Amino acid sequence: MNRDSFQNKRVLVMGLGRFGGGLDSALFAAKAGAEICVTDLANETELADSLGKLKEYDISFCLEEHREDDFRQTDILIVNPAVPLDNKYVEIARKAGCLVTSQMELFFQLCPARIIGITGANGKSTTTSLTAHLLKSGCGQEGVGYDNIFLGGNIGHQPLLDIVDEMKNNDVAVLEISNFQLEQLAQIQVAPDIALITNLTANHLDRHGTFEAYCRVKEGIFQYQNMSTEIPVVSIFNAEDPITRDWYQKHLNDSGRQCLTFNADDVPDEYAEVFRLPGRVNRSNLAAALAIVSCFNVDPKRVKEAIQSFEGLPNRCQLIAETNDVRWYDDSKATTPVSTMAALNGLETKRGQTPFIVLIAGGYDKQISFAELGTCITNRAKAVVLIGQTAPKIAEAIQSTSSDCTIKYADSMEQAVQMSYELAASGDVVLMSPACASYDMFKNYAERAAAFVVAVNDLE
Repeated sequence: MNRDSFQNKRVLVMGLGRFGGGLDSALFAAKAGAEICVTDLANETELADSLGKLKEYDISFCLEEHREDDFRQTDILIVNPAVPLDNKYVEIARKAGCLVTSQMELFFQLCPARIIGITGANGKSTTTSLTAHLLKSGCGQEGVGYDNIFLGGNIGHQPLLDIVDEMKNNDVAVLEISNFQLEQLAQIQVAPDIALITNLTANHLDRHGTFEAYCRVKEGIFQYQNMSTEIPVVSIFNAEDPITRDWYQKHLNDSGRQCLTFNADDVPDEYAEVFRLPGRVNRSNLAAALAIVSCFNVDPKRVKEAIQSFEGLPNRCQLIAETNDVRWYDDSKATTPVSTMAALNGLETKRGQTPFIVLIAGGYDKQISFAELGTCITNRAKAVVLIGQTAPKIAEAIQSTSSDCTIKYADSMEQAVQMSYELAASGDVVLMSPACASYDMFKNYAERAAAFVVAVNDLE
């Protein structure tokens, strides 16, 4: 597959989306000379930002529905990662002889640069961004092993296909890769040159059914690495995760593969002392990034300076306000219980070991357990305000621990913030870390974060 494959072809983009993936695919196909139709179940208002960026191109749209004939009559179908592989419309296209692909598959087929791919249940975005930040510090250094660093993938910083022409053989692309994107890459059996997994915990069981099936998808990032190249591929595993530790042993002696591990305790003190992000989970993210950086020849002084300047990412345990000696943290990107537990355990108290956190949690139900989260909330939170579909399940998990934690329910983010304000005392922290996806109440985690920030600012 190359750019010429799209010339004068009928291309159907399934899922324009709001984070740029479908937009990137549509722009790529348009610039390649294709006849394009975009189909999405969302309406014009919901897709306004993306639609506005396509105005200058001759593209037809089918919104608020999918038409079977569109899938039968297209030559190439580019599928959004959120669409399951067994979707009935995708099956219609396959049976009609259509080429089915995705943004990530196209990028791997077109990219001349060396690709670093990072996946996992939690910490993907921070690790990916941190890795790119550290590697960029080596740009221009003699003998570092690359010229330019590009950041993209599921992290959504830049459209992949729109920048692929800028990449050269001696560049490096650092990608966050979701499990949905790994499913797509498995269709053409490709994987990154350097692959890392942050950790594994139950996630997306609403799509995969079982934790075992979810893990099989994740292992594809190693399974499909091309070990027949002159330069060995690199596979990096979390030594503290029992499953990925077993995978390290499984692949350790593979010909054409170099296996590495990382551990939060491996971070040198001189690096840990200047790292701004709190908690052991972020120390693990740093260890992961350093494992990747070790594959190149970046000057340690440059690495230390880059670690010191890394400020973290929005919506990931981000301090957004401090009023009346109460700190307010936005952790909307925490869409799993493990992410929320990391935030609860990572925040520091001004009042010793006394529970000092008022937690706002709850959201879309992905059919995962909240048992461990319930225990963590009991140990770390003085109160919790629950929202969304999972509110009853999280409350049950807390109550099963015989907790003294105060439990409240809210119908909106504004109400949740007001309740939290009333529950918090001087020296406390209010943490919005939902442990769930946002789709029951918001378009996405970013909209949820924005609602939280607005509600907090309205308190002042």
